[in-house]
Amino acid sequence: MENTSHKVTLGQSILAFVRLIRWPNLLIIAFTQYFTRIFLILEADLTWSSVIEVLLDYKLALIVLSTLFIAASGYIINDYYDIKIDLVNKPHRVVIGRYIKRRWAMVINQIFNVAGLLLGLLVGKKVFLVNLLAVFCLWLYSNQLKRLPFWGNLMIAILTGFSLLVLAVHYPGHQREVWIYAIFSFEITLIREIIKDMEDLKGDEKHGCKTLPIIWGIARTKLLLYGLIAIFTALLFILATQLPHSRIGYVFMALMLPLAFFTYRLVYADKPKDFAFLSDACKILMILGVLSMMLA
Repeated sequence: MENTSHKVTLGQSILAFVRLIRWPNLLIIAFTQYFTRIFLILEADLTWSSVIEVLLDYKLALIVLSTLFIAASGYIINDYYDIKIDLVNKPHRVVIGRYIKRRWAMVINQIFNVAGLLLGLLVGKKVFLVNLLAVFCLWLYSNQLKRLPFWGNLMIAILTGFSLLVLAVHYPGHQREVWIYAIFSFEITLIREIIKDMEDLKGDEKHGCKTLPIIWGIARTKLLLYGLIAIFTALLFILATQLPHSRIGYVFMALMLPLAFFTYRLVYADKPKDFAFLSDACKILMILGVLSMMLA
């Protein structure tokens, strides 16, 4: 459904495109990957010269850029398939069909995918294969899994973990620490994705999606989230004992406080704005977890 008959300026199209690819999320991805490289898998002692060396590492830059291209293409294809749903849930945020024509959105999506794959291939075959798997999973999610209960949520959580594991594929050191943070990211993302389905219940239901809140209802979906939060809490305890330095464990333990507040807000959440707040809170928890890498 195209709606680009009204005059759209170049500036409006550029701003809309930047919004479409979720630039804050892309910044978080890049930030997380560089933090992981500097504070978890740095082969040398942490000094200004070693940090500068990492920042000048062209292969790391290629990995980050390839990840950002693929993530951006995922946001584009997701919005392409969700135009009708977003017109109900978030009409003011619809870009495709309003500022960017549908066919151009698909062209840009394909260009970004190819760019991500080629950049990954320049780094190595293993990175290329991880990126290829990510491209396929994003397409599968947007085209099919997004409308199914739980499977779409699980896929996005796995892909979030991939953004860290792709570094472990190329940089062999400190595998355990990278896996620990990848699992942390997976858990937070899984909880957030289910909460986003609760926020988008109205539009998803209208267009035939079968997300957990639709087939189970809000109350039963909350019970699942309480279970996931309990698992996440236990995971934090376990990770705190497995990390190499006790001070990182203390930071992980400190995350219990915002997690407790998060659970309290979840109990009383019943409106889209409440779930939007909880979704943003998950992002904050993710950033706090990434920052704890500084203590590694």
